[in-house]
Order: sequence, then C-alpha cells, then structure tokens
Amino acid sequence: MRVEAFPAPGTKAQASQFLITTGGQAGNAAVAAARLGARVRYAGPIGGRDDEVANRVVATLEGEGIDCGHAVRVPGGLSSVSLIMIDAAGEKMIATRRGTNLNGVAPADAGALVAGVDAVLLDNRYPDFVTPIARQAIARGIPRVLDFDYGAPPDDPLLQLCTHVIASADALRASTGIGDLAAGLRKLGTFYKGFLAVTDGPQGIYWLDGGEVRHMDAFKIEAIDTLGAGDAFHGAFTVGLAELGDTIGAMRFAAAAAAIKCTRFGGLMGAATRAEVDAFLKERMR
Repeated sequence: MRVEAFPAPGTKAQASQFLITTGGQAGNAAVAAARLGARVRYAGPIGGRDDEVANRVVATLEGEGIDCGHAVRVPGGLSSVSLIMIDAAGEKMIATRRGTNLNGVAPADAGALVAGVDAVLLDNRYPDFVTPIARQAIARGIPRVLDFDYGAPPDDPLLQLCTHVIASADALRASTGIGDLAAGLRKLGTFYKGFLAVTDGPQGIYWLDGGEVRHMDAFKIEAIDTLGAGDAFHGAFTVGLAELGDTIGAMRFAAAAAAIKCTRFGGLMGAATRAEVDAFLKERMR
C-alpha cells in the first residue's frame, strides 16, 4: 500500500494505492536480470504446491520468461509473505511472515543448474541450498555474486566460495558489529579477499580496492518506492559483470537500474528494461 505517512500505533492511515505482487531477494533480482535481456534460471526452496504464495511466485516469474524448473516445491512448506507500506518519501515499512520448513533443502542437481550459464547470483538466506550451487559454479570457473543481505559471521564459509560479495548496510553492520561502513568493509576484508562492496541506498556504494575504501555516488532521482532497489542492483550487477567483466562498469550499470526502479511504485514490477537503463546512462553520463 502507498500512504502519505506511516500510521502511528493505534491509528489508521488512508492508502492511495494497493497492489499484490511477487518479491523477495531472488525473485526481484531474477526479474531485474530478465528485463535487462538475460536468460534467467530461478532456483530455491519454496512452498509446496498447495501454497498460494509459492504458486503466485512461480506464475509471476514464468510470466517474465524466467525458467523456474529448478525451484524445489517443499511439501508442507510455506513461502514468505510480507505486508508493506510505502510513504510519500518512498521509504518502506515491512512486516514479514518468514517461510517455514524450507531450511535444509538442497538442489537435486546443482551441476545441471549451472550448466550453460555465464554467472550465478546467490543470497545467504538458505546456505544449504546455495552452497552446492556455488561449488559447481567454481568447477565451471564462472563468477559467483553473493547478495550478503542476512547477518552472518565474517568468516562464513559461503563468502569464500564467491568471487564478488555485495552486502547491504544492515547486514555488514550485523556481521562485523561496526556501525561505520568503511570500517566494517575493512574488517570483513580481513576474512574475505574477493571483490567486497556495500550498498547504502541514496548514499551510493562503497567497495574495497587494495585495502582502500572507494565510493560511487548513487544517481539522484525522486524516490517513489525503494522496495526491491537493492535486489535490482544485484541482478543488474550480475548481468553487467557477465557482459563486461568490469566491476566498475557493472556497478554503474546496476546503480542506474536501481535508480529507475526507485522512481516507480510496485516493487519488482518497477524493474527497468535494458533500453531504459541504456537511455538513463546515456543521459546521466554526458
């Protein structure tokens, strides 16, 4: 729902817009990548075939041309569902019922899942599922991008399996116990030696370069809805990395995709097309 301001406890707020949509880290990123022209496979543990939320997820992703053949329907499992309010400034308030009975699930054939792909994008919500995928991607020598969005120890083994780790600001703080993002990057960088970055919303992105912290500004836009912006960034970064092999160019490409998404209400349904991102960059990079 879109509201002018979040309601105070015990009060009501009028909503100007209402939408039921699909979301989540992997779903949002998959749609972002698909709209940018990539051929996308979605894999993960989701609710059983009697779970209406999971059924909607699959239908929405397949409607975007995404292959969901490797999604594991867990009998008795329930996929996550959230109630979201977006205020006039584009900020969000979210209540989530997390998925149930989905932990401990592994892909049936991780090797087949990564066959013929140029890169994989993982998140750390279900490590038992993504770890064998990361190992198979290592065997193929393809980039492994990790959306580090869930607080985990700095020495988490999953990080070591990935070539590129991009954390949310909250996850980096939870992982390192350090409020300052630059200092947090340096601490995490003592454990992880691949490409390491953190996104900080309108403040842009920070990354480690030879022990030094670098910064790239976010594009300035009028934010309507920030929901899914980080996921759009990760999806676009993975596409850009696979195409360009250049982290700086991939970050700039991803920042443009995330900025466009923030100008539209509706979570992943606001994901940008390739033509829109190319036009945005052409205009902003003059």
